[in-house]
Amino acid sequence: MVPHNDALVISLLVHDTNVKRVLIDPRSSVNIILLRAINEMQVDDKLVHKARTLSRFDNSSVVTKLEIVLTTFAEGVIKDTKLQVVDMDMSYNIILSRPWIQEMDDVPSTLHQVIKFPSQWGIRQIRGDQQASRSINVMVDSSIKNEIAVKKIAITEFS
Repeated sequence: MVPHNDALVISLLVHDTNVKRVLIDPRSSVNIILLRAINEMQVDDKLVHKARTLSRFDNSSVVTKLEIVLTTFAEGVIKDTKLQVVDMDMSYNIILSRPWIQEMDDVPSTLHQVIKFPSQWGIRQIRGDQQASRSINVMVDSSIKNEIAVKKIAITEFS
């Protein structure tokens, strides 16, 4: 769907589970997965206790307490991927960042809504899910509007 300004969101097979709303983010330096997704996959036995502080764009931080290594299956290419586990509200189930992109020799393109990578069978690709990306943007936009409305109410009540 053109024109667009959509994030690159895909579905990916992770530990025998088809995970939707996977963000491919070359700006991030850490692969992240939601604790809720881990619980649905029933891989609690693979969790390792390891604290790590992640800094956000606004200089706030989140401390993760768990780490997990899960196998990702991308069009025949199989990779063990280290992910930091977060227990918070997030629009994406997984965020795959530079470490995964580089290990896959992946070339992501938000413009073309595709990732391409080499395999033993030639160049493979996974197309982005623009519908999912847009529905996430709608959810984020509405939650921001709700947050602004709540702050206005709080300011009005405080005044």
